[in-house]
Amino acid sequence: KREIFLQYQPQVETDTGRLVGVEALVRWNSPELGMVAPVRFIPVAEDTGFISQLGQWVLAEACSQMTRWDRAGLYVPKMAVNLSVRQFERGSIAPMVAGVLLEAGLEAGRLQLEVTESVIMNTADALQHINDLRAVGVGLAIDDFGTGYSSLAYLSQLPVQTLKIDRSFIQDLALDSSNEAIAVAIIQLGKSLNLSVVAEGVENEAQAAFLLRHGCRLAQGNLYGRPAAPGDILAHWGPQQEKEHNESNEAGASEASEA
Repeated sequence: KREIFLQYQPQVETDTGRLVGVEALVRWNSPELGMVAPVRFIPVAEDTGFISQLGQWVLAEACSQMTRWDRAGLYVPKMAVNLSVRQFERGSIAPMVAGVLLEAGLEAGRLQLEVTESVIMNTADALQHINDLRAVGVGLAIDDFGTGYSSLAYLSQLPVQTLKIDRSFIQDLALDSSNEAIAVAIIQLGKSLNLSVVAEGVENEAQAAFLLRHGCRLAQGNLYGRPAAPGDILAHWGPQQEKEHNESNEAGASEASEA
């Protein structure tokens, strides 16, 4: 009924403000219930078995949106899409992912699939499923890192490229030194394993400054942009805005050299 749709939240380089990707977020606008949060309807979709159909639609729509942005002159380097635990439990989804990429005409390297620590640790054959996805050529990220109980030895075996620091650690940075320590530890862990680290839930300049100070240059959150419709992403990050951004940087560099 076209009640389900996607919004996209920007992921940026904290020091340059450059767009490095977006995360696809599914939404449900129900005529009876109004806007229904994913935390309410995703578990229902998992319990009823609808998650496979929903997950495939989300993936296909997100990949197609990337190619539509390409045609409109906006190059988004990476599309992040979350995988549900039920999608993982029902066997290898690599063939489905490969088929969606082929249908959309999107290079595999521009898709990043996100799974949580708990999905990896609680799913039989998780390593095999992840290796199958990696063989397709897509990027892989561990979402909500630090909230589960993953084995660091197991982490070193996984062909993942990205760790995402859970928003709970970022939101209370100024209030809790333990969260500061955990965030810094995850950043350092990522560096030692040659992984990218993305901080989620960045909402103010103080959080951004803390992350940059400790070497985390990738972030998403309301400070950089709320989840938005495709047209809003294009309007904010499209060709004209990129041109103005570059001209501003060039002007600043010129002034600095003259000084």
